[in-house]
Amino acid sequence: MKRLFLLTAIISSFYCNGLAQPTDKEAPAGFDVARADIPHGRLDSVQYASKTVGTTRKALIYTPPGFTKKKKYPVLYLLHGIGGDEKEWLKGGTPQVILDNLYAQNKLEPMIVVMPNGRAIKDDRAVGNIFDKDKVEAFATFEKDLLNDLIPYVEKTYPALKDREHRAIAGLSMGGGQSLNFGLGNLNKFAWVGGFSSAPNTKTPQELVPDPEAAKKQLELLWISCGDADGLISFSKRTHDYLYQHDVPHVYYVEPGGHDFKVWKNGLYMFSQFLFKPVDVASLNKYTVLGTPASSNIRSAKYPQILPDNRVVFRTKAPGAQKVQVDLGKKYDMVKDTAGVWTVTTDSISRGFHYYSLLIDGLPVADPASESFYGMGRMASGIEIPDRDEAFYALRDVPHGDIRIKRYYSKPLNAWREMYVYAPPGYDQNASQKYPVLYLLHGGGEDERGWSTQGRTDLILDNLIAAGKAKPMLIVMMDGNIPSSGGLAGFNENVLKTFENELKGAVIPFVESNFRVDADAKSRALAGLSMGGLQTLYAGIRNTNMFSNLGVFSSGWFANNPKLSDPQYAFMKDNASTINSNLKHLWISQGGKEDIAHQNGQIMLKKFDDMGIKYEYSEYAGGHSWPVWRHDLYMFAPLLFQ
Repeated sequence: MKRLFLLTAIISSFYCNGLAQPTDKEAPAGFDVARADIPHGRLDSVQYASKTVGTTRKALIYTPPGFTKKKKYPVLYLLHGIGGDEKEWLKGGTPQVILDNLYAQNKLEPMIVVMPNGRAIKDDRAVGNIFDKDKVEAFATFEKDLLNDLIPYVEKTYPALKDREHRAIAGLSMGGGQSLNFGLGNLNKFAWVGGFSSAPNTKTPQELVPDPEAAKKQLELLWISCGDADGLISFSKRTHDYLYQHDVPHVYYVEPGGHDFKVWKNGLYMFSQFLFKPVDVASLNKYTVLGTPASSNIRSAKYPQILPDNRVVFRTKAPGAQKVQVDLGKKYDMVKDTAGVWTVTTDSISRGFHYYSLLIDGLPVADPASESFYGMGRMASGIEIPDRDEAFYALRDVPHGDIRIKRYYSKPLNAWREMYVYAPPGYDQNASQKYPVLYLLHGGGEDERGWSTQGRTDLILDNLIAAGKAKPMLIVMMDGNIPSSGGLAGFNENVLKTFENELKGAVIPFVESNFRVDADAKSRALAGLSMGGLQTLYAGIRNTNMFSNLGVFSSGWFANNPKLSDPQYAFMKDNASTINSNLKHLWISQGGKEDIAHQNGQIMLKKFDDMGIKYEYSEYAGGHSWPVWRHDLYMFAPLLFQ
């Protein structure tokens, strides 16, 4: 019992001494108001010899309440902006008041705070043209001054702990960029790094964190914060996006505000409470006030917002509505405020692209703040949730092809139709070159726009071609919707036959008459997702003399519809030898067990095995969704026309 009591006392002391992470998500009112009834720290102005600059330089140093030279302290280096000096934080941010109040509440680990002049030049005053080339370069020079002159001075003059685990750096604006540049560039010196509204001097994420695995091991905390109305937020977001993709733990904190001390004081309030204490990495994505507007929002729309843990905040104004919901597969009830604005925060949403609708008094409508897409058999809103694996369809500085919209008259259907055609980089310049063609089919409830918009086909191929991983090719995205008289999901033998006629009698002839393509089987491939996968299985398997490669994504013949499926298996069994010899690749993929086509697909593959049909199989977790199908194209395209 005594040992248990002692352990409880130690744990209680641990948390009472402020070693727990902050419970607040934002500074409360009065956090920056001086109080006379609490102990105060001390501010001193010091001078140190700088060999880097060749002069004596100034800094302000804050020591905490109860400071004593008998104890050693960790150190935070706190940097100013491009128009300031060592006194900018003192004048605009009153850090001594913020820290004194936090100490009075037992929320801080006692630390020394050093506020230097980050302009490492002999005349380091913030006068004249502060954007002068020499003065701007002096902010980069400060790295040497900091490491070689200031830190040694502080650690010689004050009872400072000298290991990296007890050294932090943070700053605002220009100083935020310096903090990220110097802190992440010297992880042997700093384990705690914070950038508040980091300015354009911030290095690119690839330069800041060239080795994400090493950063994970060395960083105790990386903090990135900015106001949502700050014109510099893109520099913080690009760093966050890179860190997210590489799974480097960090705080990405967005709050209402611009490029001002309201934001920076709150940054100091929040960041300082983490320092020199155990960090619960799993909770870091909870520390933010606002989310980031979704990339799928219309221009300048602030909502929907995606929080760092991939919860989504939806907001819409409908003052006359009685009930509003967001339908993301799961329905979320929204709450109305006095201005008629409805808001809800969802659970964490899985990666990639999702259709959604607003249900206003039961009527499903597209969100006016979001881009709309043809899916679910109608126009619907769509939202992109960040995906750590999204680099393969990211917009990069590589040669880009383009997507062309072509209208053609279909004799088999006696109607005007439309197709989208991806032409690879250099298509128009290389007038004598002919290209192979992939005919790429969409799913049910979608149309020829699906692969180009929801699927990011052009970016996937641009990146693959630039990396030398795929041959330059045309990709034809036709409308696979065929007039139907019914049948399971519109799929009976007659409908599939009509699709085959449309493909062979209208689409392929139009493409081969209007584009420079090689018109032979080895230069043609056919692939599709879900409904398009069934169309590929039908038209592709029956015409292996026309296609050398077939791709079937998240699909399979219906196990519960033998009237449709049995004739297809009978055809394959009778023609197994021809199918195997004609096809270079029969590539089948699914989105894991959560894919609604998984069971049908597995039954179909067992039948393939029994018939001796050769195929390749791939699985990528994600269900029946566009993240899976984008990845399928990324994996399938490099196999083609090699």
